[in-house]
Amino acid sequence: MELADALARLEAAGTEQNRKIYRRHGAREPLFGVSFAILDKMAKEAKRDQALAEGLWATGNHDARMLACKVADPARFTDERLDAWLNDIEQYTLVDVFTGTVAARVPGVAERAARWSASTRDWTAQAGWDLYSHLAMGDAVGEAADHESGDEPAADATFEQLVARVERDVHTSGNRTRHGMNMALCAIGGRNERLRGIAEAAAGRIGPITVDHGETGCKTPSIVPYIAKIWDHKHAKAQRAAAKGAHA
Repeated sequence: MELADALARLEAAGTEQNRKIYRRHGAREPLFGVSFAILDKMAKEAKRDQALAEGLWATGNHDARMLACKVADPARFTDERLDAWLNDIEQYTLVDVFTGTVAARVPGVAERAARWSASTRDWTAQAGWDLYSHLAMGDAVGEAADHESGDEPAADATFEQLVARVERDVHTSGNRTRHGMNMALCAIGGRNERLRGIAEAAAGRIGPITVDHGETGCKTPSIVPYIAKIWDHKHAKAQRAAAKGAHA
């Protein structure tokens, strides 16, 4: 897919209704207002294409940068390049997409999460806590190997320290950082039963975490009920797998 073709298709697919919604969520001009479904379809067609990703990113267009994250090749990124892209972002959904599709796929996730989460820049710290969520959920590069090594007590100790950080700092952190911390605490609580108890106990001491979501209907999930949903989903998935195995 050529850059000019991609931009023309994005512009044609944009709608004013989507632009209104995205602006309420903090997106800035220029933007086309392209649905996630169309972005995903275009990304599937383009596959991993770093040259296209760099061209899309350079436009500064919100939708183009969303697509850039989806087609970027994590193998072509250094920490310096990741930092450069993140420094361009000032909108939380783009932070989420960038961390999930690119930054969590580049080796060195734990070190990157520690560095970014310590930043005083709200968007950077949010990205760091997003990465901690991916580590807790086991879908970041390198985490699966660590998990399979059997060194679970060491991993638990690391996540316990993160819970303590959230408890200590969440109410004095930046707006989107607070949301990232909240979701990281949920993810940690969904990792194993021991961490669930630790995360839920911390949530009781922390109390409600207030996040300004602007002119949107978004809400920051309550930690304990959200963790319960994670475990309900895990149990249901295990039951489906067991039933499938029994009929194999």
